[in-house]
Amino acid sequence: MDEQAKTQGGEGDNMLEPADWHAFRGQMHDLLDRCLDRMERAEDHPWQAPPDGLQEAYAIGQGGDLVARLADEVMPYHSGNTHPQFWGWVQGSGLPSDLMAGLVGAAMNANVGGRHHGANAMEAAVIDWTRRRMGMGDAASGVLVTGTSQATVLCLQAARMRALPDLRAKGATAPMAVYAVDGVHNATRKAVELLGLGHEALRLIPTCDGVLDVQALRAAIDKDRAKGILPLAIVATAGSVDLGQFDDLNALADLAQTQGIWLHVDGAFGAWTRLAGDPWHSLTDGIGRADSIALDFHKWMYVGYDVGLALIADEADHRAAFAIRPPYLQGSKDGLSGGDRWFCDFGIDLSRGNRALKVWCALEMFGEEAFAAAITRNCEQAALLGALVEAQGMALVAPIVSNICVFTARPDLSEQDQSSLNRQIATTL
Repeated sequence: MDEQAKTQGGEGDNMLEPADWHAFRGQMHDLLDRCLDRMERAEDHPWQAPPDGLQEAYAIGQGGDLVARLADEVMPYHSGNTHPQFWGWVQGSGLPSDLMAGLVGAAMNANVGGRHHGANAMEAAVIDWTRRRMGMGDAASGVLVTGTSQATVLCLQAARMRALPDLRAKGATAPMAVYAVDGVHNATRKAVELLGLGHEALRLIPTCDGVLDVQALRAAIDKDRAKGILPLAIVATAGSVDLGQFDDLNALADLAQTQGIWLHVDGAFGAWTRLAGDPWHSLTDGIGRADSIALDFHKWMYVGYDVGLALIADEADHRAAFAIRPPYLQGSKDGLSGGDRWFCDFGIDLSRGNRALKVWCALEMFGEEAFAAAITRNCEQAALLGALVEAQGMALVAPIVSNICVFTARPDLSEQDQSSLNRQIATTL
């Protein structure tokens, strides 16, 4: 074993500490410089195909110079989204502030399931900031999660609890239906399946002018009621994954209110148009009227993976779906086991990292105005791309609504040949 490797593991009672903290400090400074170099020169590091045998290179037990291995065997084989010309999918680039949050978060190693410590207050502050930006009232509640997929499950479970108060004791006692636009993100289907409804309970409603047809939705609800099926929730889409379309949230809120149905908004990336300038800000008008919203910070808020949010309009609905306190989780008036908000009462995770730290660092380092400007600029860039596409003899496939521009390179070809060519272009880009 080389000398540097010897500093990476202690001996005797201290086997899980560095053998030489001074040497380890030097290694960490070296690693930090390498990470900063990679971030500062992100344009020099596009995606590259991982080499054959990489899994063998990662085989456990090889030891060696860990800093060099991280720099040479790990960091080069990223997924591409950190590069400024990465155009694939709706994936954020991450931020320099993530590096600060990662260092502090690792040093603190907070479990944000509950108890009385600073990470809980930080998560509450991030949730409250988001609640206000989304236009929800003071009674709203939230919990940070891995992403919109998990948030959707939590929100629809809260919807089920409101519809069936005995659900946690007796299980579902009535057939239910969930309504969403045809083409809704796969997260909704997964949530419906995970909650035991079965994906046949997901009613896919056709579009009208690119968004969910409210009249068709009303007819589907009436049809289910006539069959004795309980309409559980309407899932509105704020920024569809394929075209960037936005359902009419006010119209859906009006219908949900008159029908007594839970309104959930899939705002994975599109919810953040609440920070954008005109005309994009108005795309999410009415979002604050929803019973729940699922959104991601690691998409259009650019922070590193992973951090999403389940936001629910009524804390009582939220807590009723998840809170349980066995003896080993009983709080107290004073000390570490005190505190009046335990996030394990609002989701399925008891062991939770401090996801709020990345969001808090980003907002404190750059300011809300910087994110508002970046989101607005992305929409302007999509519009510019559309103009360039048409000027070059290519063709738009759909109107540009927000930050997604869908086009075909050779509209004169057959659909099959267009698809083949477009796939080749996308792969090359």
